[in-house]
Amino acid sequence: MHLTEATWPAVADADATLAVVPVGSTEQHGPHAPLGTDTIAATAVAEAACEQLDEPVLQTPTLPIGISTEHRHFPGTLSLSPETFRAMTRETAESLLAHGIEGLVFVNGHGGNTAALREVAASCSRSHTAHVAAVTWFEAVESDLEMGHAGARETAILRHVAPDLLDEEAIEDAADAGADQWGEWIHGVNIAYDTKTFSTNGVVGDPTAATAADGATLLEAAATAVADVLYAVGDRGQS
Repeated sequence: MHLTEATWPAVADADATLAVVPVGSTEQHGPHAPLGTDTIAATAVAEAACEQLDEPVLQTPTLPIGISTEHRHFPGTLSLSPETFRAMTRETAESLLAHGIEGLVFVNGHGGNTAALREVAASCSRSHTAHVAAVTWFEAVESDLEMGHAGARETAILRHVAPDLLDEEAIEDAADAGADQWGEWIHGVNIAYDTKTFSTNGVVGDPTAATAADGATLLEAAATAVADVLYAVGDRGQS
């Protein structure tokens, strides 16, 4: 049940005990992919996960701005401070927990949000009878496609769920000018904080390696992972 499309009596009648909160970002994804890539992916995974469950699940609107400071040099990028982001996600979750939700999962599409969401999930779980978890979709799947940034995995998802938003003519150049890895590493320490210092076009990885079929496979696997976590946190919330 999409909260934005439902009335409050319909939500009450659904008597749902599970909820998903998709979380994305609005940040550069190279010259070929939209700034909303993470938001689009998180939304698609959350919706597909809800379809796999055999009980009602409340799905909130996707939170479209995350912690994206590393991309701030690229026009169009929007970013929240970690403190603001934690407050936004925590209070969104608490709004749902106040109405009987026993298990809640953040479905995350942006790596920069991961640490903060784990903190929020732990904090909410400790202070409420419900249980909360955060799933970053690309960490929850196994694939031969590298993750990177605006690379193969994200481009594959877009080719499957939102192909019209990709600039196919820019993908070859995106791959040629992109970086091979994220950051600059010395003795296991990343000393490059900003994307522009190691990738002039914002890309890490090879988006040309992605197909729509790859995206469909990734989406199904990520949705199954989220559905499994939803059932698990629901059980913990009831115990």
